[in-house]
Amino acid sequence: MAEQLAGLADDRALLGRTSTAERVSDILRSRIAEGFFPPGTRLSEDSIGGALGVSRNTLREAFRLLTHERLLVHELNRGVFVRVLTVEDVEDIYRTRALVECAVVRGLGEPPYGLGGLRAAVTEGQVASVENDWKVVGTANIHFHRELVALAGSARTDELMRSVFAELRLGFHLVDDPRRLHEPYLMRNRQILQALEAGDRVEAERLLEVYLQDSLARVVEVYRRRVGEGAAGEGDARGRPAGL
Repeated sequence: MAEQLAGLADDRALLGRTSTAERVSDILRSRIAEGFFPPGTRLSEDSIGGALGVSRNTLREAFRLLTHERLLVHELNRGVFVRVLTVEDVEDIYRTRALVECAVVRGLGEPPYGLGGLRAAVTEGQVASVENDWKVVGTANIHFHRELVALAGSARTDELMRSVFAELRLGFHLVDDPRRLHEPYLMRNRQILQALEAGDRVEAERLLEVYLQDSLARVVEVYRRRVGEGAAGEGDARGRPAGL
């Protein structure tokens, strides 16, 4: 876990002199969304607090906030772990995504739209695929959908989906073949972008709706095969990777 801790030490500069539990939780949430902390990882107060240079009380409050967001789980006398999702969690995440993301596209005004972030995410995914880095392709995919939500221009919607996308990354960790999961969506992201570039939000929403249905079916298929329906509960953190 030395690489993860080194990354957290780099994030220390983000805290500045007005360090707060909210800022610590922002950093840890981002790290979870980027795939640095797999489900079941035990988060050590000493290691993470030392890497970020924050007090134990501040870190505990950050853990509490992320537990409330369902990204972490506290086990009595054992510590705090990155949560392991259930099949029901995955289905609910995609239900939320469909409600929000499709509504964002449907509610767009007249074109042109500010699509710079979407273009950058598509390029990020393509570059990572050439390098055969499918973890980064998955991250680029999350970036694409985060930028899609940002088209709504709503800070509240951005905040809501920030945690949803972090939870989504937890689901990706159980996928045994990340290339099979992520590669088809490189083209599908580009197709959504092209529809928006053409000002066709109806077609963009149709593409997005089918996209989310297919992605849900694939992830749920993996969950049912690898952990069994309902068997990946919060208590499964025990047998998972060693803690930080």
